[in-house]
Amino acid sequence: MARHFSLTADGGSRGNPGPAGYGSVITENGKIIAELYDFIGIATNNVAEYCGLIAGLTAINALDPQATVDVKMDSKLVVEQMSGRWQIKHADMRKLASDARNAHTASLVKYTWIPRDENSHADRLANKALDEQSGGGEIITVRQNYLTERLLNPEESTTIFLIRHGETVLTPMKKFSGDGALNPELTDIGLGQAEKVAQAIAKLDPEVIIASPLKRTTQTAEAISKATGLPIVFEDAWMECSFGIWDGMSIDEVKERYPADYNSWVCSTSFAPPEGESYDSVALRVDAAISQIASEYPGQRVVVVTHNGTIKSAAKVVVGAPAESIFHIDISPCSITTVSVWPSDGLRALRTLNEQAHLR
Repeated sequence: MARHFSLTADGGSRGNPGPAGYGSVITENGKIIAELYDFIGIATNNVAEYCGLIAGLTAINALDPQATVDVKMDSKLVVEQMSGRWQIKHADMRKLASDARNAHTASLVKYTWIPRDENSHADRLANKALDEQSGGGEIITVRQNYLTERLLNPEESTTIFLIRHGETVLTPMKKFSGDGALNPELTDIGLGQAEKVAQAIAKLDPEVIIASPLKRTTQTAEAISKATGLPIVFEDAWMECSFGIWDGMSIDEVKERYPADYNSWVCSTSFAPPEGESYDSVALRVDAAISQIASEYPGQRVVVVTHNGTIKSAAKVVVGAPAESIFHIDISPCSITTVSVWPSDGLRALRTLNEQAHLR
C-alpha cells in the first residue's frame, strides 16, 4: 500500500536576488521523517522556494515513488502555479515547475497555501542554510516495527476479544442503531448467534466480561456469562456510536430527509449526525477504553461485548490506520475480533478481525 506524506517547504533570499537557501520538512502520520536544507548561491525568493519543493519531492520519491503527498507552502506563487491556476510566463520558472513535476508523479501531489506562521519549521531550516551557507539534513528513521521482537518476549499481553452483539430487527436492513431510545432486543436469530459465540468464547477460557449496557449487548453478554460462569461488568465507553435523530431510520430515509447531512457523514469521520456523535469521537473513547483494560487487567483474557462502530474504531486505532479506514471495515453479528495489548508500554496488535467460523 502506498504511503502518504506531508511536505512543507520554504526558501528565502537576502537581497532578492541575493544569497539564497531552502528548507523542507517531510512528515508521515504526524512524525517528522526528514529535514532538508541547502544553500543555493545567488538566487531570488521564488527560485529558492521552488528548490525547497523540488528537494522535498525528490526525497519522497526515493522513499516511495507511489506515495501521495500533501504539499503546504506559504508561497502563493508556487502553490498557484503548481496547481495549474496561474500561468508560468518566465522561462526559468517554467523549468523549475517542470523539475518539480518530474520529481514525483504530479497526479499524486496536492498543493495548499498556508500562512507564513504555519510554515515556521521549513523557514527556520532555510535560514539555517543561509546562516551556514551550506547544506544538510537527513532522512530520519523512525522505528515502526516493535511487534516482531515483542512476540519473542515472555511478557503476557492482555488479550481482548471484541464481540459484536447478535442480530436485532434493525440489523438485516442496516438501519441506524445507536444508543437511542429504540434500544432493540435480539431476534430469535440473534439469540441463536449469541449461544454459538458463547460456546466459542468459553473454549478460550476468558477471565473477564465487559459489555455495553444496551439491551442487545446485554443479552449477548448474558449468554457468554452463562457459558463461562463469569459476571458482567457494564461500561458505557463500549456503547455504539450515537446516531442522534437518525436512530432507527434506514439509509434511504436519512438520504431523503437529511440529504446534506448524510452527504457530510459519508464524506468525513468528523461529522456527527444531528444530536449524535462522530466516528472520530467514538475512536477517542475506544482508544482510552482499550488502554484502561490493559491497565486494569494486565495479562488477562477479556471479553468485550459491543457494537459494529466501536469494533471498527478499535481495529483502526490498534493498527494506527487513517480515520477513513473505518469506511472499509464491516463487523458481522456475533463475530470475534481479537486484539493484544502489552501492559508494559501499550504496544497493540490486531490478531483476528470479524472471525465467524463458529457461526457456520
